Amino acid sequence: MWDCGSCRKNGLEKKRRCGFLPHGERGDARIVWGRKQISTEECPKSLVTGESLALLEEFLVRRRLSMPETDDLEARKVDGFLILREQMEREERDVTSEY
Repeated sequence: MWDCGSCRKNGLEKKRRCGFLPHGERGDARIVWGRKQISTEECPKSLVTGESLALLEEFLVRRRLSMPETDDLEARKVDGFLILREQMEREERDVTSEY
């Protein structure tokens, strides 16, 4: 993942469309990062929030402990967990199919 300090030091924040810049300074929308079917028009580092990291950590803990994903959770969180599960399963399938 890109490092914010290095980007700023090397003047790459505009090229990589850093989300911490005001919209008017980011330039025209274009893909700046991609992997398989996923891409973003903004630096992925600036898209990840504290909340998204906390949700990812909760998802991984629940998965590790084999806890149900839907017990008393709000719909938004269940939806996020289902997306994460689908993406992780896809990654695991891709890794095993390469060998």
